[in-house]
Amino acid sequence: MTVLLVAIGAAVGAPARFLTDIVAAHYLGRAMPWGTLAVNTAGSGLAAFLAVAATGPAWTALLAIGFCGALTTYSTLSWETLRLIQTGRVLRAAANIGLNLVCGLAAGLAGAGLAHLLGF
Repeated sequence: MTVLLVAIGAAVGAPARFLTDIVAAHYLGRAMPWGTLAVNTAGSGLAAFLAVAATGPAWTALLAIGFCGALTTYSTLSWETLRLIQTGRVLRAAANIGLNLVCGLAAGLAGAGLAHLLGF
C-alpha cells in the first residue's frame, strides 16, 4: 500500500514540476531556471510542514515522499547549473545554486513554523 501511495504522489508531483517549468519559462524567460527554483522552494516548505505536522505514514508516503520527492529536483538543479556554466554564465550558475539553497531553507523554516503555529 505504501508503494502505491508513493507512486500516486509522484504521478502528480512530476507533471506539476514539468508544468511549473513551462509556465515559469513563458512568463519569466529562460535566462534563469525559475521553474526549478519555484518547485524546489515550494517542495521544501511543504515537506517541512509535513515533517512537523507528522500527519501519519500514509500521508507522509503520499505527500512528503511521493509528491514532494517528484516535485523537487536536485538532478535538474545540477543539470541546469552545469548548462549555465557551459554557456559561460558562471555568475547566473552561482546565483542559481545560492537562490535554491537560501529559498529552500527559508521555505523549510516557514513550513515548519506554520505547522507549529497551527498547533502541530
